[in-house]
Amino acid sequence: MPTSTLQAQGVSFSVQGLTKIYGAGASEVRALRGVDLEVIAGETLVLLGPSGSGKSTLLNILGGLDRATAGHVMFRDHDLTEASDHALTLYRRASVGFIFQFFNLMPSLTARENVELMTEIADNPMGAVDALSLVGLRDRLDHFPAQLSGGQQQRVAVARAIAKRPALLLCDEPTGSLDSASGIQVLDAIVNVAAQIGTTTIIVTHNAVVADLADRVVRFSNGAVVDVTRNHVKRRPEELSW
Repeated sequence: MPTSTLQAQGVSFSVQGLTKIYGAGASEVRALRGVDLEVIAGETLVLLGPSGSGKSTLLNILGGLDRATAGHVMFRDHDLTEASDHALTLYRRASVGFIFQFFNLMPSLTARENVELMTEIADNPMGAVDALSLVGLRDRLDHFPAQLSGGQQQRVAVARAIAKRPALLLCDEPTGSLDSASGIQVLDAIVNVAAQIGTTTIIVTHNAVVADLADRVVRFSNGAVVDVTRNHVKRRPEELSW
């Protein structure tokens, strides 16, 4: 996406001095060390770095699943670091779609029923059939997770995340448990769906190849942002391999 287009869409997140500390004394772990970052509405951002570098911690705070020790996170004009637990619950319900490394599907429910779990709590959801069709699973609506491949199960998870038409799609190692072919199918579903519904998409990964999909790549090391680069040419998922 051209820089001018992204800038015209405004800032989705503004992160300032974000610090996260777990434990105290000898067991203290500084997961984030004063992170500053802006996320532009509508862009695809990849957070890249090794395990333990802080990228998933940042994603959890952006998604309202965790709280910072210090600093501020602004989502549009809302300060998430000052929000009550109830306000964060409403924020997650209304604005955020989550995709994790493990699919977290209900094994006793079909693909359609797993997606319907989300549509029942959303204000303006798309239908489960429409969401599953967007990820190429219209012919698997009534299959149970055990009847689906790993890549298909993750695409059901994508459909569940986007069914409420979220402003944000937060993906934590979405291909981490998949082989290359299945992972590429999942990335294709994420990229295509995000473009169609206009979400701001943030993907956490340790796989440098995935960074080629992004508008911008934020590299993490030891709890800090060490580099932010823009991809002037973005690759399509089908062009990737690992």
